[in-house]
Amino acid sequence: CDKKLKVRGCFCKYMKVLKNMWICSSFLRLTSHPQNKRMASAIVSSLRLRPIFSAATSPSFSSSSAGDVKLRPAVILPGLGNNSGDYKKLEVTLAEYGVPAVVAAVSRLDWFRNAAGLVDPAYWRGRLCPRPVLDWYLKRIDDAVREANELAQGQRLSLIGHSAGGWLARVYMEEYGNSDVSLLLTLGTPHLPPPRGQSGVIDQTRGLLYYVEEHCAKAVYTPELRYVCIAGRYICGAPLVDNAEADVDSDMTVGIKGGEEISELAVASNDKGGSLVSSSAPTLRARFVGQGYKQVCGRADVWGDGVVPEVSAHLEGALNVSFDGVYHSPVGSDDETRPWYGSPVIVKDWIHHLLE
Repeated sequence: CDKKLKVRGCFCKYMKVLKNMWICSSFLRLTSHPQNKRMASAIVSSLRLRPIFSAATSPSFSSSSAGDVKLRPAVILPGLGNNSGDYKKLEVTLAEYGVPAVVAAVSRLDWFRNAAGLVDPAYWRGRLCPRPVLDWYLKRIDDAVREANELAQGQRLSLIGHSAGGWLARVYMEEYGNSDVSLLLTLGTPHLPPPRGQSGVIDQTRGLLYYVEEHCAKAVYTPELRYVCIAGRYICGAPLVDNAEADVDSDMTVGIKGGEEISELAVASNDKGGSLVSSSAPTLRARFVGQGYKQVCGRADVWGDGVVPEVSAHLEGALNVSFDGVYHSPVGSDDETRPWYGSPVIVKDWIHHLLE
C-alpha cells in the first residue's frame, strides 16, 4: 500500500512538471508573436478603451502571493509644492500589488530653493534652465534611484512622476542617464510649454518647459523604455468672458466611470450623458479653473484635472491615457468623492503598466 502511494505521488509530481512546462511554452509563444509586440503602439485616436485586468492586478495581489516573482521597484517623484508624506498612501497601495516603492525625499520648504532663479537674468527673459536652480531636486531623484536599485537586485526601475515631477524626471534621465529606467509613468504632468506671445498667457515655469521640449529626449513606447502619460478629466474650464464660439460647455465636472480610459488627445467633450453635471452658464469656479488652464496651454475652455489641462499632460510618442473624474493632487482629494491619480480606485486602472 505504501509503495502504491509513493508511485502515485511521483506520478502527480511528474504531471505537475509537464503542466508547468506547457504553460511556460504557451506564454513564450504568445509574447514572442510580433503582432502582440506591436499591439501596445497601435492606438486608435478615437477609441475608448476599458482596461481588462487579471487576478494578478487585483488589490488582493501581493508579493507574498507572487511566489518568487519580484516586481521592479518604483520611484515616486513629488509634484510642485508637495512633500514626500503626501504620497505615503500611494506607496502603501503599490505595496499591496507587490511593487516596492521609494518616495524622493522632498519637503514643502524645499520648493523655496527655486527662488534662487530670481537672481538669474534668464528667469526674467523667460529662458530659465533647470540647472543649477533645480539641482537640489535632481539630487533627491538620484538618491531615491540609488535606494530603489538596492531593492531591484539587477532589475530596472519605474519612475512615477506626479505633476512637475514628471518633466523633472525627463530632465533627470537626460542629465543622469536612463539605463536604470524601463518605465516613466507621469500623472497630471504639464509636459508642453504654453504658446509664446499669446495675450494673457505667462509661462509659469519661466522657460523651463521650453528647455525640456527642446533638449530632453522625445517620448517613446518601446520594449526597452516606455512613456505612459496619464491625464485627468475632472472639470472643464471656462473663459472669464463668455465666448459664443467656445466649442464646449464649460460648466461641467465628471464623476468616475469605472476607470474608463480615453486614448484620444481630445481638447474637450460636449458629452451630456453619464455622470456629467451641467448648468446653463459657467460657474465662477469654472472660470477660475479656466484661467489656470489658460496659463498652461493657452486656452481656458478645455478639460483638465483642475490644475493641468488634458492636452498638456500628453506627449507625442507616449502611450497617452485619460481618466474621467480624476483630480490633480493628493492634497484636497478624497478617495470617494474626489479621487486623485494615486487613489486606490484609480491606481487599479494603471497599475498594470508597472506589472508588465
